[in-house]
Amino acid sequence: MDDDTAAKRPRPFLNTPQAGHYLGLTARHLERLRSQGAGPVYRRHCRYVVYHIDDLDAWSRAHSSKAMAGD
Repeated sequence: MDDDTAAKRPRPFLNTPQAGHYLGLTARHLERLRSQGAGPVYRRHCRYVVYHIDDLDAWSRAHSSKAMAGD
């Protein structure tokens, strides 16, 4: 795979506003969850916070109404 092809591949990482939209939350709410240690797993790439789509899906599944009913 050449560099041009690799650069055009979709990235599995979303920034905070994108991740919030993906989850149906505001970016501010996601930031609050992150500061409380209650949100999805995130990574810091230099000064940027990013979320992997798989981590967002896992967090969403763990916090679904069925998962909450089992607690």
